[in-house]
Amino acid sequence: MLASNARLRGLVVPQEPEPPAQEAKPAGCEANCAHHRPVRLSWAKLLKRVFELDLEHCPNCAGELKIIAAILEAPVIEKILTHLGLQARAPPRAPARGQALQAA
Repeated sequence: MLASNARLRGLVVPQEPEPPAQEAKPAGCEANCAHHRPVRLSWAKLLKRVFELDLEHCPNCAGELKIIAAILEAPVIEKILTHLGLQARAPPRAPARGQALQAA
């Protein structure tokens, strides 16, 4: 038997390939610290967080919903909304409250 640091040990003792080195985490780093979290949330999760709209579950049966498309073209959106009898344009913005106070 040869010592583990003997010069000729590699020629005598068969060597197993070493597993690839894993990234060393800094001391005290946990799996859920800021640089290990996903960078972006899905827009459905953002809408749930901000407006409390749950687009991932059916409001009737609580089953899981799957988003299959997003309509982004303005003419198509306008056509759908007018067909449904809804306003296709946003209402005009009112002037800021500070301006009305300054004019008086």
